Amino acid sequence: MGVDHQIAFFLRESAAPEPERRVAALKGLGRRGGAVHAPVLTGAAADPEPSVRAAAARALGRLGVPEAGREVLPSLMGDADPGVRSRACMAATRLGLDGPPVVEAFARLLSDPDRHVRIVALEALAALGVPGDATALTALLGDPDPSVWGRARTLLYVCKDDEAVRTEVIRTAREGAGAARARALEELPRQCTERLLDALLDGLRDPHPRVRLQAARRLLRVEQPQVQDRLAEALRTERDPEAAAVLLRGLGDRADGRLCDAAVPWLRDPVAGPPAARLLGVLGSDAAATHLRTALADRTVPGRARAACATAIGAGGRWDAVWLLLPLLDDPDDDLRAGVLDGLEHLVENGLRLWERHPVARALAAHLATDPRHVWRTRNALWGLTQALPAVRRLADTTDSGEVRAAALSLLDGDDATDEHARQDVRRFLRFLDDPHEPVRYEAVLGLRRWVDANGSWPPGPEHHRDRLTALTGDPSPRLRAAATDLLAASGTGRSGPG
Repeated sequence: MGVDHQIAFFLRESAAPEPERRVAALKGLGRRGGAVHAPVLTGAAADPEPSVRAAAARALGRLGVPEAGREVLPSLMGDADPGVRSRACMAATRLGLDGPPVVEAFARLLSDPDRHVRIVALEALAALGVPGDATALTALLGDPDPSVWGRARTLLYVCKDDEAVRTEVIRTAREGAGAARARALEELPRQCTERLLDALLDGLRDPHPRVRLQAARRLLRVEQPQVQDRLAEALRTERDPEAAAVLLRGLGDRADGRLCDAAVPWLRDPVAGPPAARLLGVLGSDAAATHLRTALADRTVPGRARAACATAIGAGGRWDAVWLLLPLLDDPDDDLRAGVLDGLEHLVENGLRLWERHPVARALAAHLATDPRHVWRTRNALWGLTQALPAVRRLADTTDSGEVRAAALSLLDGDDATDEHARQDVRRFLRFLDDPHEPVRYEAVLGLRRWVDANGSWPPGPEHHRDRLTALTGDPSPRLRAAATDLLAASGTGRSGPG
């Protein structure tokens, strides 16, 4: 059947008594017809059957005759049937229709009860780059559907320079309710905080936790003492874990002893527990330290909260910190082990007592070989702990793990030409230039770079080692190629690698 015969068939079928036949005919005209057939489609826009009206709207979009679409689509966008409204929106967008009647029709649909229609209307207004109705658009920030409020937020940002949009977002931030107010507060630029100060302070008592959270985030940047006092009071009365976590993190740099009692109840919470522990660690009081020890010893406290307690105890550096943390290095909880390692890193960095150095060195060196999940965390805790170097050297020579070997090499200095141990470390670096694991080769090159920087020359040894380094400038690893190239330049060989 030729195109002319098909169109003739569609035209006959468009007047068929069965709605299904009329729908099929309109779809066919949309695909095969031309501008001359637009009147058939605009006439079908008044069909009593919603499925036919929807098919007419879709066909007008496919036909590509904007004048015909402008004639009926704004009316169909107010149809009683949501499917018709949605199809009409999509057709108007496809035809690129604009102008006041079309924009007004899209704007009305921002309050449509059907979520799909709201989404289509938002996408259409975004394509036009206009807000439609600033009040209705801002109200969608409180929509329960992320697909709706997310698109509304994006369109508000696109139209942020529109005076009506700015006014409505500020009004919602001041006087709105629930999620709409919270998201309006989130959208406002930082410079609006001062003019909204009273509303933000009031927001700390809002019944909706997201409003309290957003108000706290803004107020935490305000340095005024009375504002900080109100935030501390808000922490004492807060009952939502996420809002409490924001307050605990924001107030965590204040050595205000009044915050201790407000932080302690949150130690057992999986969300607010970690920032509560960090705050108590900053306070550093005897009472705060006691609460941290108690929570660390309590296995019913969530792992992340206990981990934060361990880190805070290490950062505090009290006399019993080492002995509290070392027994937990083998705990089955990954989060807790991470916190213990971070705590030990603080202790090593701040300087261990003489009687603590060897026990910590032995424990961490052994842990480096047995905890594959936290190899580099363990390595960081070992950094600068010279008592661990003999065990680290043995590990570099004997471990089957490439990652552990790389971590061990990174701890070796190899920069003192008068030290036999350093010269042995350099020989290790040279030997491991051929290691099958890229991290090991990389750390070997960095180790040699430390020697060259300290001594101003390539370490003594067979010529083939420099040939191997030259070959590494063509390694598949970009960082290894760069490190090898830099080392060759620093050692003054004047060589360049392949590729």
